[in-house]
Amino acid sequence: MTAVPCRLWLIALSLAMAPAVAWQPARAADVATNKAAVEQSLTAQYPHLEALYKDIHAHPELSFQEKRTAAELAAEMRGLGFEVTEGVGRTGIVALYRNGAGPTVMVRTELDALPLLEKTGLPYASTAKQMLRGVETPVAHACGHDIHMAVWVAVAKTLIEMKDQWSGTLMFVGQPAEEAGGGAAAMVKDGIFTRFPKPDVGFALHVGPGPFGYVTYKPGVINSTSDGFAITFIGKGGHGSRPHVTIDPVMMAGHFIVDVQSVVSREKDAARFGVVTVGAVEAGNAGNVIPDTATLRGTIRTYDEDTRAKLIEGVERTARAVAMMAAAPEPEIKMSEGAKAVINDDTLALRSAAVLKAAFGDKARQISAPGTASEDYSEFVKAGVPSFYFGIGGLDPEAVAESQANNISLPGNHSPRFAPVPEPTIRAGALAMSLVVLDALQKK
Repeated sequence: MTAVPCRLWLIALSLAMAPAVAWQPARAADVATNKAAVEQSLTAQYPHLEALYKDIHAHPELSFQEKRTAAELAAEMRGLGFEVTEGVGRTGIVALYRNGAGPTVMVRTELDALPLLEKTGLPYASTAKQMLRGVETPVAHACGHDIHMAVWVAVAKTLIEMKDQWSGTLMFVGQPAEEAGGGAAAMVKDGIFTRFPKPDVGFALHVGPGPFGYVTYKPGVINSTSDGFAITFIGKGGHGSRPHVTIDPVMMAGHFIVDVQSVVSREKDAARFGVVTVGAVEAGNAGNVIPDTATLRGTIRTYDEDTRAKLIEGVERTARAVAMMAAAPEPEIKMSEGAKAVINDDTLALRSAAVLKAAFGDKARQISAPGTASEDYSEFVKAGVPSFYFGIGGLDPEAVAESQANNISLPGNHSPRFAPVPEPTIRAGALAMSLVVLDALQKK
């Protein structure tokens, strides 16, 4: 996800759903009492949480390679008394804590990081590298999953300390491969909802480039679908001084990158959201050599199925047309279906929003439109878990206000300079998540 205007802080996400349970609205007095208890717990926990956060931040791991991260979180949960199963969906973890009769409530965090070089300048900045498609690449937590993991552990400990206030089963899920996609689907395929209790409700959050101390939410659709593509243009290599005896795949790649945008600007309904982005180009290794092939990798984001189909067809057609114009063989086109839109359960969202409003006041805000990022938590929603996915801010409020006043974007998710402020961000996220989970588990 790239930096976005602060009014869209959250980062698109959320979940869809099944029949909502008929709960009584939370009383403000109850929320206030729980808030005081949660804040007291977080104050005592914070030194450990900060150390955990910095360790995870400094040791990021790519999708389906999160062995160290998963082991560290598994140890944390076992230390709290959870029953932990590792290796679910390859590198995921499931931690259960049973506390009498009641609903099963899922709380999810992501485990993975991104293949990019961190440029935050932090003293605990990542210098880690891992292999990606056969190439060693820098790795960094540039999306905030390290914040999410610290929040996840904080919420687990807080809820255990307050177990006399609730009844039911906690199901804490550490999901692999959110960034690359496929992690949630791998857990579902591996039987997360058959080997373990099927959650009655699920919760997840995401940090974004808004001010810390704020939470954002929205009933219904909260983010976009995501599809990926890899296109290899097949040319005929040769010397850079003799292009007339070659078929230049780099030229084809350049044409495609420009021409495909006409599908967005001239074929897609202007009133509907849709984006086609080429994020990687791989071709050649010398300036005086025309290579045999050029490969492009990109993403398609939409809110609705009609627009999605239009853009996918347009990408494929444009690639073939570019190759035809160059008298080249037909390109190799691989489309990969990614995450669907996350749809928050309306009833659960309204119920949880009331809790957040009672706890955060005017710092809890409903957004008016879905975000443009994607999130494979949607697989859990598709599997039948009514959910509430919400956002938290992670940046200094004064810096956010100054950036808005000067119309300057601050580094956001997926920027190598994205650096949430740890303590207020972790504390606000853990407070918000603890309160909505407590509300879902309230004793009758």
